[in-house]
Amino acid sequence: MSVVRSSVHAKWIIGKVIGTRMAKTAKVRVTRLVLDPYLLKYYNKRKTYFAHDALQQCTMGDIVLLKALPAPRSKHVKHELAEIVYKVGRVVDPLTGRRVAGTEFLESLTDHAENVEVGDALSGRLEELSLSGGPAGAAPAPGPAS
Repeated sequence: MSVVRSSVHAKWIIGKVIGTRMAKTAKVRVTRLVLDPYLLKYYNKRKTYFAHDALQQCTMGDIVLLKALPAPRSKHVKHELAEIVYKVGRVVDPLTGRRVAGTEFLESLTDHAENVEVGDALSGRLEELSLSGGPAGAAPAPGPAS
């Protein structure tokens, strides 16, 4: 009776794609925090994994979820791509729902006919989150004493 053992310890891993030059394989860097027992300080420890990407849908910079294979696919490939958690370059502003690059919108808010609806939706979301100019729950600044 032999038991099939996995060749890796971690069954699910999340990391950043750092290379896609190989055919149907992505190079993924995983960063972990490790405690130094003497200094009692956490340090980043990096490890690189090769993952099977059958559809070649990864690009450099993507954050991906890897699943361990029951048996190694090749000498170095022991994981497969389960999901792209965060696709690089597709950043959406949570309040307006518009795509952004850095601090600039990719599409102008004034160019659209539904600008009024966007403004209403934005103010509704701000009210829902109860955001204001000052800190939450802060009392108004005292006026000049007479």
